[in-house]
Amino acid sequence: MSKKTFVTGAVALAAAILPLTAGMATAAPAVTTVYYDASGAPSFASAISSGAANWNSSVSNVQLRPSSSGASLRYVEGNDPQGSYADTDGHGTGTIFIDYTQAKQYDIVRITAHETGHALGLPDHYEGPCSELMSGGGPGTSCHNAKPNSTEASRVQSLWANGLVSNGVGTQRIYG
Repeated sequence: MSKKTFVTGAVALAAAILPLTAGMATAAPAVTTVYYDASGAPSFASAISSGAANWNSSVSNVQLRPSSSGASLRYVEGNDPQGSYADTDGHGTGTIFIDYTQAKQYDIVRITAHETGHALGLPDHYEGPCSELMSGGGPGTSCHNAKPNSTEASRVQSLWANGLVSNGVGTQRIYG
């Protein structure tokens, strides 16, 4: 086969394939928006916004956005002897309670991001190091990491890959 024949054949093959691939657009993964309302926790509005931003920069299948109406996730503040918690089904709905006493002891952005992690479907892992957001208060009051690590982000990406899908657990209160 001559060099000219090879080049001509390659050009013909490319011309035949190009129309097939040009019309094949790759669909971007669906993004689910979870709207939250922080008006019930005005003392912690900035920390809630920062915690949501940490999740938004770590995952793409679900994004958290503030809303004063129609929010499925609500933040409230007050006193609870057991500390902060999330009442959630793990799929973007429920109430996140921020405890005043705990907020004085621990990094408040870490608390809000951690509790938001429950609303996104993640469980506690108190035995984990400070680099794990879902280790909560396990690493102690000196831990200031408020960002999910790559494993946590990957798990949320997986849980939200097809939008808002039930995990079959139902609503539960998760302290931590």
